[in-house]
Amino acid sequence: MFNRILVPLDGSSLAECVLPHVIAFARVFDAEVTLLQVLEPPHSPTIAQAIDPVEWELIRVEADTYLSEVAARLKSSGLKVKSCHEEGQAAEHMIEFAHQNNIDLIVLSSHGRSGLSEWNLSSVVQKISLRAYTSLLIVRAYQSINHDLADQGYRQLLVPLDGSQRAEVVLPATKVISQYYRSKILLAHLACQPAMHSRLPLTPAETELVNQVTDHNRRWTAKYLEEIRSQLMPGVYCRIHILEGGYTELHDLVEVEGVDLVLLSAHGQSGNPRWPYGGVTLSFIVYGTAPLLIVQDLDRDKVRKTTAELIAREKKGH
Repeated sequence: MFNRILVPLDGSSLAECVLPHVIAFARVFDAEVTLLQVLEPPHSPTIAQAIDPVEWELIRVEADTYLSEVAARLKSSGLKVKSCHEEGQAAEHMIEFAHQNNIDLIVLSSHGRSGLSEWNLSSVVQKISLRAYTSLLIVRAYQSINHDLADQGYRQLLVPLDGSQRAEVVLPATKVISQYYRSKILLAHLACQPAMHSRLPLTPAETELVNQVTDHNRRWTAKYLEEIRSQLMPGVYCRIHILEGGYTELHDLVEVEGVDLVLLSAHGQSGNPRWPYGGVTLSFIVYGTAPLLIVQDLDRDKVRKTTAELIAREKKGH
C-alpha cells in the first residue's frame, strides 16, 4: 500500500517532528523512505541577495551532511532509507519528485524553517496538499513532539465514513495500522437532518416526513457501520459514533476521545474530480489538530486541472 514514503525536510526541528511518524508508518508497511531537501538557488525571488558559487557549494554540502545524519538516525531504527537534495522552488520540486519516483505517501510537517504561524499550514505544505494528488500524512508541528523516534504509536484512530465506497478506501490502511499498534478505531458518521424547504413553518405532515427520513437514515447508518465493523474484525476493536450536526462534531470527537490519528479518503460520496478533496477532508486539512492520513482515491490523471494550472502551463509553453 505505502511502499515508498517521501519525507521533505528543510533542516529545521519543526520539520523533523514527522520522524517518529515516519518510523511508525515505515514499520507497519515495510516501506522504503526517501529524505528530500529542496534548496532554493540564488535566483529565487525568496532570497534577497545573490550567493557566490563557493557559498552555494557549501550549502549543498551542508544539506547532504544533514540528510545523511537524519538518514543514519532512521537506519538505526531498522528502516530502509535513502536521501537526496534538489534545487529550485520547494513545493514544485517536491511534487515533481513524488510523481517521478512513484511515491505512495508524502509525510509533511505542518510548519518548517519559516516557523510557527497563526496559519494551520505553511504555504509550502498548502501547495503540496493541493497539487500532489497522492496520499499524505500531515503532522502538526505545534503539537508536542515525541523525542524518542522509535516510540511512536497510535492508540485511537478516527475514521469518518459517509457510506460511499470512496470513503472506504481508508479501511485497508486502518486495519493494518490498528492490528500493528493494537489501536482502537472510532467509526464515525455525520447524520444530517434532511432539509425541507418552506417559507412558512412546517406543517405537521411535513414535520412527520422529516422525522421519518431522519429515522430511516439513522437505522441505515447504524446497520452500515455495523457491517464495516464486522469487516475489520477479528482482532480489531471498533466503536461506532453516529453524530448529528456539522463538521465541528467530528473535530470535537477528536478532542474528547484523544484521537492521535485521523484517517480519511481524499473524496467521499460526491467524488468530484474537480476538487482535490471533499468537504470533510478539506476541513481536517485546514482546521484539524491531530495527525491526518489522507488516502488518495483518484488517479492523478483523473483529477481536473484548475484554471490557474492550465493558464500557467499554457504561458510556459510560449
